[in-house]
Amino acid sequence: MNEQEEKRLFDQIRQSDEKAFETIFNTYYASLCLFANQFFKDNEKAEEIVQDFFVKFWSKRQKLSIGTSVKNYLFRSIKNHCLNHLQHEKIKDKHVQSVQENFNQQINESDYFLEVGLSEKIAESIESLPEKRRNIFKLSREEGLKYQEIAEQLGISIKTVEAQMGLALKQLRSKLEDYKDYWIGLHIFRIDQR
Repeated sequence: MNEQEEKRLFDQIRQSDEKAFETIFNTYYASLCLFANQFFKDNEKAEEIVQDFFVKFWSKRQKLSIGTSVKNYLFRSIKNHCLNHLQHEKIKDKHVQSVQENFNQQINESDYFLEVGLSEKIAESIESLPEKRRNIFKLSREEGLKYQEIAEQLGISIKTVEAQMGLALKQLRSKLEDYKDYWIGLHIFRIDQR
């Protein structure tokens, strides 16, 4: 999505256009969650922060004025929400400062703009898996089931689950080769949970 499209959508959001809001939300939600997760290493907390931000974004839509690109505004807002949340929880000032300094040194916000394309590509790649493999993969990665639980739920052996997960990961890594510098830390590629 280019800046002109973003600006048009933002103008529509200010006029209370829910479809425009939905488009911005769907475009950036996954990558904003990945971005927020760098602060917390907790997917649920990251999603909570992003959802809370979008609720406030909608409620203040008519008063908002964005001087940069919408994308830039969203990522900066999430960064500020995360830092505010850390301070609100009364984590020691030293820790907050350390997190912020390390974050600024290690992570460039512009890298996360690529996450929009990556999250779309991941979703497409998962959907392209054969049905049985896709179901096993989703039970493991999206529902957090252990291999034993998946085997029991689907009435198959653990060896089958292991084999299908290995094939799914191999297929996804192959399809996402162009993004390998960005998916190293993603939970869908972690070694798991047998």
